[in-house]
Amino acid sequence: MASPPDLSAFPDPSSSGPASRASRAARTTWRRELSGGPVLALSGGADLADHTGGDVEAARAARAALAADVGVPPDRLLVARQVHGATAVLARGPWDGQPPEADAMVTDAPGLALAVLVADCVPVLLADPAAGVVAVAHAGRRGMDSGVVGAAVALMVEVGAQPSRTRAVLGPSVCGRCYEVPAAMRQEVAERHPVVATRTWTGTPALDVAAGVLEQLADLGVAAEQLPGCTVEDGALGSVRRSGPQAPRWAGLAWRRERA
Repeated sequence: MASPPDLSAFPDPSSSGPASRASRAARTTWRRELSGGPVLALSGGADLADHTGGDVEAARAARAALAADVGVPPDRLLVARQVHGATAVLARGPWDGQPPEADAMVTDAPGLALAVLVADCVPVLLADPAAGVVAVAHAGRRGMDSGVVGAAVALMVEVGAQPSRTRAVLGPSVCGRCYEVPAAMRQEVAERHPVVATRTWTGTPALDVAAGVLEQLADLGVAAEQLPGCTVEDGALGSVRRSGPQAPRWAGLAWRRERA
C-alpha cells in the first residue's frame, strides 16, 4: 500500500498571507529513494509560487530552502513555466535565461532537481533507475487530455529509459468527488478518456483526472501508484478549488543522486 505524504508539513491555507508563507522553510515531506540514484519527493512548508500575485521574494527564498533540503544549488532546482499543455523538455543544466514553457521535464543528469508546482493538478513523478533518467509532469485536466504524460515518457525513452523499467508515483490532487465540472465538459473529456467520468458527493458531473493519468501510464507500460489525499478535502494541502487562485503551490520533485 502506498505510504501517505506528511500532510502536516504542507502550507496551511488558513494562514497563507505573504508573511506567514515566508516564515516556513520549504522542505521535502515525503521521499522515495530508488536503487541506482533516483529520488522522488513531495514538498511542503512554504508557498513556492512566484506567479500568483503573492510575495515573489518569499517564493524565491522558499525555493532556495527547498533546493538546500534536496542538496542542490538554487539554480539547479528547475521549475518551468507551466501552461497546462503537453510539452516536455530535456534539462541537463540550469536554465539559460527564462524558464521554458513546459508541463513536463526530463533529465539524465545527476545533481539537477526537477519540480512541478501544483495545487489540485496531479504531480506525476517518474524514474527509470537502470537508465538514470527521471522526469516530472504537471497533469491537470487539459494536460492529461492533451497527453503530457505520454510526452514525458516518450522523451524519457529518447534518452535511454524503458517504460517497463520506469516507475511512476502520483501525488495528491483534487479527487473525482470534488472536481465538479459542467456536464458538457465531462462529456467532451470522457469521449476521449471514459475512465475520468464520475460524479461528486452530491451527484453532479465531475472528472477524476488521476484516473486518466493512471490509465495512460498503464497503456504506456509504466507501473504506477497513487499516494492518498485529496487537495480539496485535506485542508493542509494547497488547493485552487478550495482557496482560489492565490492558493499555496507545493511541488512534486525528481532528481538523481550521484552514483557511488
